[in-house]
Amino acid sequence: MVDTVPPEVVQQVAEYFSVLSEPMRLRILNLLRDGEKCVQELVDATQTSQANVSKHLKVMLQAGILNRRTEGTSAYYSVSDELIFDLCGMVCDRIACRIEEQAKHFRNFSLAGRQ
Repeated sequence: MVDTVPPEVVQQVAEYFSVLSEPMRLRILNLLRDGEKCVQELVDATQTSQANVSKHLKVMLQAGILNRRTEGTSAYYSVSDELIFDLCGMVCDRIACRIEEQAKHFRNFSLAGRQ
């Protein structure tokens, strides 16, 4: 008999994935791939408002994806678990495979129309 996953666990997993479902958060994570950055560096790189960047940083910090440290009046953020990049890499690889398969179908359709 298969054990069922407790609803609390399912909820936590869903919340974790929902954090990653926002494009701006993925952009910020990609910027943090090379290491810690202050909020202003992230604002400049994303070309959005400080309030918008701070909102997304707060969500990722609360989800345990980021670390935060302060130095004077500046806040610096870094990725707390590098495994997140493996997860993103797996998803990107899967999407690339699907796109390649779709491209094959388009090529085959295009070639069939020429005959």
